[in-house]
Amino acid sequence: MGVGHASSPIGECAAADRKSGQGGSNNDALGLPAQPARVYIVSETRLFREGLKAMLMREVELNVVGHGSCADALEEIGRSRPASLLLDMAGHDCFAVPRQLHAILPDLRIVAVAVAELEGDIIACAEAGICGYVAQHGTVQDLIATIMRALGGELVCPPRIAAVLFNRVAMLAADRPPSPLGEALTRREREIAGLIALGLQNKEIARRLGLGNATVKNHVHNILQKLNIRGRDKIVGRRFDPDPWRESGGATPSGRFQSYA
Repeated sequence: MGVGHASSPIGECAAADRKSGQGGSNNDALGLPAQPARVYIVSETRLFREGLKAMLMREVELNVVGHGSCADALEEIGRSRPASLLLDMAGHDCFAVPRQLHAILPDLRIVAVAVAELEGDIIACAEAGICGYVAQHGTVQDLIATIMRALGGELVCPPRIAAVLFNRVAMLAADRPPSPLGEALTRREREIAGLIALGLQNKEIARRLGLGNATVKNHVHNILQKLNIRGRDKIVGRRFDPDPWRESGGATPSGRFQSYA
């Protein structure tokens, strides 16, 4: 993500790329194609987008293929097919537009311009599908560097913003409902999970079932993921039937453990 003043980390990255002389552009430094990146500018303010276009047209790495309001962009990007889109965050529906744009061009890299570095705004940008931003006090150099980094699949942001995003991911993970126990497990996985519940270790399970140790280890990994638990100790001690067919008299298994706890 783009940040702050000309001395910001991303601005310094861009300056270093230009001074290195290796390939002559940020594209080469990031392993991007040599042709200029196609950019579309979105703002409800005509003066803003025309001024931004005039500045970006000086850059050999960029090719401004169009500019317009949010409504214009939704009509035009299907034809102009930009690789990146700059979105002025002063618009009243700026957080709804990225989802609509991605419905037209799923791979479009959207960079937000003039973002207030408030925690709520940063999270809203990420949730809307925006992949980079330049703060309200950012420079043109920050903007160019952010575009090129976004096109290269990179995200650069200050440590504080990185912490905000990581905290948000952690909150979402904590709110995620656990998967029903035993859901989507294969017959072999149910069998192995039942033996884990009896207290057997991987080597013992491998010997009993005639499997390799690595095979059992892979099954255990899949079981823990599917059950949404972090350790086998969450299974040990529970009274699960390792063979669902036994209780059902040969009927098709439900895909869940039979629990007697």
